Amino acid sequence: MDNVKHISVRSLLSEALLIDSIVADKVDIQKIRRDIHAHPELSYDEQRTSQLVKEQLKALGITVYSGFAKTGLVGVIKAGQSKRAIGLRADMDALPIQEHNHFSHQSKYAGKMHACGHDGHTAMLLAAARYLSKQQNFDGSVYFIFQPAEEEGAGAQSMIKDGLFEKFPMQAVFGMHNWPGLPVGQFAISSGPVMASKNTFRIVIRGKGCHAALPHLGLDPVPVAAQIILALQTILTRNANPLANGLISVTQVHAGSGATNVISDSCELAGTVRTFSDDLLNLIEQRMYEIVQHTCLAYGMEAEFEFNKDYPATINHEQAVAISRRVMVNIVGEDQVIAQSATMGAEDFAFMLQEVPGSYCFIGNGEGDHRNLGHGAGPCSLHNASYDFNDDILPLGATYWVRLVEAYLAAE
Repeated sequence: MDNVKHISVRSLLSEALLIDSIVADKVDIQKIRRDIHAHPELSYDEQRTSQLVKEQLKALGITVYSGFAKTGLVGVIKAGQSKRAIGLRADMDALPIQEHNHFSHQSKYAGKMHACGHDGHTAMLLAAARYLSKQQNFDGSVYFIFQPAEEEGAGAQSMIKDGLFEKFPMQAVFGMHNWPGLPVGQFAISSGPVMASKNTFRIVIRGKGCHAALPHLGLDPVPVAAQIILALQTILTRNANPLANGLISVTQVHAGSGATNVISDSCELAGTVRTFSDDLLNLIEQRMYEIVQHTCLAYGMEAEFEFNKDYPATINHEQAVAISRRVMVNIVGEDQVIAQSATMGAEDFAFMLQEVPGSYCFIGNGEGDHRNLGHGAGPCSLHNASYDFNDDILPLGATYWVRLVEAYLAAE
């Protein structure tokens, strides 16, 4: 096994105990990351990315299994005699965003961009696989889970439905996401809920169209929609416990067809609901339904109401968090491992944590000053057209994966 050394990256990643050979491989890891960034693929269409990952793993002598959620892959390394196993997950999909960056590895595909760092997540896990395939300083099995469709389509759930945990039984599964604004060299992790559930709704108010100069001859759905939008906010302020965390956002309003002198016969609303608990989620769904139906009835109209529970809340398991945190502290020090502030963002890794104990952590991506000349004018924040993954943290993330495997599958 390689010795470790102290290395400072851009004076931000200081005194971290990184693995020598992973640091030495940074240029190669970065090349892979930037190649993936330049060729982004949307959910369930990660054909090129999946093939690249497969080729990389097979070149290392790692057995690769495909057929999970269309483009998902699992690489397997076994060492020693133990039947214990650990899963490490990276997401591969990009977003339907037109990139504003103009550096050399900018997206080559119009309207598609790695604006969430999944290119970096994939590269870090590949780097860990490279090291572990050579050293195998553990006793048990490591499953490298390369998952499609995190952004849209619940790829984690699809992989589970395709038999992920039946074919690869494991005692724990772990995930990691880069986090802009968190300093380079820091990790954030906590037990309990760390990311909210993702839920979507659609409301259609059915009125009666007419000439805008003769509103008394019709049933105008627009003011009813306005009433509903305002009333929905009272669910959290008057029905839910004030200490409960929830969010109701109407993000779309559609009515009319272009003419300003026509009252539309319908108005459609859509949006998202986020919570950390099922009890609050169920309360919100019930009250939304009642508000929509009764408000429309009061104005002599009909309504359609759809509520979809897309992703559950991401809830970290205490024992897995304790192991992850201990590994992080050994790498970057006690002061650089902070509590993970829960976010209303959602993550489909939640489906895996419902099946197998594990943890999901954040790794600092910095403030954006790592971006080369030619980056866009926007901030380096997730889902922003000027975002770019910070290549300086590639060795840190890979080192964490390796040390986590070694700690979890330590020879007894």
